[in-house]
Amino acid sequence: MPRVIFHLDMDAFYASIEQRDHPTLKGKAVIVGGSPDRRGVVCAASYEARKFGVKSAMPSRTAGRLCPHGVFIHPRMDAYIAESRKIMELLAKFGGVIEQMSVDEAYLDMSEHYEQPEPDTALHAATKLGAEMKAVIFSQRQLPASIGIAANKLLAKIASGRCKPDGLMVVYEATKRNFLRPLPARAIHGVGKVTAQALASAGIETIADLQDYQGNLRALVGSFGDTLANFARGEDSRPLDVEGEVKSISSEETFDRDTENRRILVPALKTQAEEIAEKLRRERLAARTVQVKVRYGNFTTRVRQTSIEEPVESSQEIYRIACAILRRSQLIDRPVRLLGLGVSGLGPPSAQLFLPL
Repeated sequence: MPRVIFHLDMDAFYASIEQRDHPTLKGKAVIVGGSPDRRGVVCAASYEARKFGVKSAMPSRTAGRLCPHGVFIHPRMDAYIAESRKIMELLAKFGGVIEQMSVDEAYLDMSEHYEQPEPDTALHAATKLGAEMKAVIFSQRQLPASIGIAANKLLAKIASGRCKPDGLMVVYEATKRNFLRPLPARAIHGVGKVTAQALASAGIETIADLQDYQGNLRALVGSFGDTLANFARGEDSRPLDVEGEVKSISSEETFDRDTENRRILVPALKTQAEEIAEKLRRERLAARTVQVKVRYGNFTTRVRQTSIEEPVESSQEIYRIACAILRRSQLIDRPVRLLGLGVSGLGPPSAQLFLPL
C-alpha cells in the first residue's frame, strides 16, 4: 500500500478568524498583536498586511511603519484554540491518522483510503479528497486552508507552503527531485540557521546543490548528514506521531576544544536561543521552562532549569533566562566540552505576550 500523506495548514489563521468574525475587516491589512504605539510583537498578519512586509514576531512598531493603514487587533487566544479544536474534529471525520503540529497545522496519513499499487496513481486520486477537505472547512468554518499531498511528511509540508494561500498541491514520486531542486536548502525540515550557515560555507545554497554534492555531508552537519541527503532526494520515512504534540525543543554545540572562554560560549548560547525561538515561532508555541545543559571534558553532565509563570518565545528572553541559570548555578567553573539549551512546557503563546509593555 503506497503512503498518502496530507499536510494541512490554515492560512493566516489568527488574522483569518478576525476577518471572519468581523466582516468589516475583510480585505484589510489585519495585524494580530500589540499596538504599534507601544512595545509589542506581531502574532499574525493577514495576506493583505504581508504584502507590506509585515511578519509574525516582528515588533509592532516596525509593522506600524511598514503598514501605516494596518488594523491592529489584540489576540484572542481562547478563540483561536477553540477554532482549532473544531477544525481538528472536522478532519477526524475523514478517517486516517492525524498528527496535530500546532493550532493551525496537521499531518494526516490517508493511506488506508487507497489501494492502488502505484504511488503516483494513489496520490493523484487523493486530490479529490483534499479538495473535499478544503471545501468542508470553508463551508462549515468559513476559513481558508492549504493542503499539500505527497508520499511523505517532508514533501507534503513543502507542498502546502508552496501553494498558499487557499491552495492544493500534489508532489509526485516521479517528479519529486526536480520539484525540490530550485528550492533553498532551508526548505528542508531540520535545516535551521546554524545548519544553513554550515552548508553555505561549502557552497551549498539550494536543494539542487545538496543533490549534486559529492563531498561528505557528515563533515559539514554531523550525524544529520545522512538524513539530510535523503531529504534532499525527497525521501522521508518518518511516521506520523499520534501523540500529536511537540514536547520540547533544544539545540546544543560540541566544541572542537574544551573551553571556558565566554567569547566562545556566549555567541554559542545566543545562536541556540535564536534557533529555538525560530522553531517556536514556526510552531506558534511558547515555553514555560528553560533548561541549560553543560558537559565537561570528563563527560560529566550537569543540567539546570527554571520555569516561569508567563511563557516566553523570543530569543532575547530565552537567552536572558539561560544566562541567569548559568550565573546562579555556576556551571562554567571549568572548561566545557558541550553547551546545550532547551525549552519545554510548550503551549500556545499567551495573549499577555502581546499586551503593551
